[in-house]
Amino acid sequence: MLLGVFIVWYWYNSTSPEDRELILLNIKKADPFWLCISVLFGLIAYVSRAIRWNYMLQPMGYKPRLINNVLIILMAYLANLGIPRMGEILRPTALATYEGVPFEKGLGTIVTERVVDVIMLLAIITITLILQTEQIFSFLEGKGLPLNSLFALLAAGVIALAFFIFFVKKSKHALALKIKDFVQGLLTGILSVFKMKNKWGFVFQTCIIWLCYLGMFWVIKYTVAETADLSYIQLTVAFVGGAIAMMFTNGGIGLYPVAVSQALGIYGISAVSGDTFGWIMWITQTFVLVIFGAISFLLLPLLNRNQ
Repeated sequence: MLLGVFIVWYWYNSTSPEDRELILLNIKKADPFWLCISVLFGLIAYVSRAIRWNYMLQPMGYKPRLINNVLIILMAYLANLGIPRMGEILRPTALATYEGVPFEKGLGTIVTERVVDVIMLLAIITITLILQTEQIFSFLEGKGLPLNSLFALLAAGVIALAFFIFFVKKSKHALALKIKDFVQGLLTGILSVFKMKNKWGFVFQTCIIWLCYLGMFWVIKYTVAETADLSYIQLTVAFVGGAIAMMFTNGGIGLYPVAVSQALGIYGISAVSGDTFGWIMWITQTFVLVIFGAISFLLLPLLNRNQ
């Protein structure tokens, strides 16, 4: 949270008053139609996430009400804005309270869900890097980053990872055995997805979730004149930059708009338009979480008064 606040302060002080005024004016002029479409994509993603969650719970003999799943998920994402990963504790706790699903079983489904989502994000990052390698590397070279050193560092990391995997597989050390058991548990959880009754439904909902996340981002291009002509793959580069930024500050506060703006700069988008796009996107997705998350906090106990 402190890092996010510092980045906002740094961005504010490093931007001229004229640019700040222009960015604020552009945000105010953003077309409400596209903002509403972006919000709609976000809500569809959360409903799909709730449906997918039920697919994971059903083999264990539980079928929570869909409305409860949706409200719990929105409530958890709002909690994550305050304390990172608090939502991952709140979700199984609320599920145990209102649906009687044991905490550890609910937490197990969330861990598996997170692993699947990380795989999806890595797939998007990989595809984006493959399709936009030349543009990204040219931009990094223009920023004075030594690509040879980056490649050497990457190669060293791959070699170190290979040695680590070899050590874990061969070693009988207690720590190595714990790591091996942990990884095997994760793999079992992931592979169990394909053994469930609605496995293709799970895969379909996962695709819907990530297409909605991308759609939520893509339509914002029509709110800024300079980004309206960008292609989907060019916008996906900015989407990846924003997704990575979300890992470092609560809800991407401060860092998300900066990362998106820098990524858009690869394609010649000005800093003002890039910052405008980044802030509109961050405000939109934060609006969804704050407003609908707060409503969920109020509605969940009201709809479950008997529990």
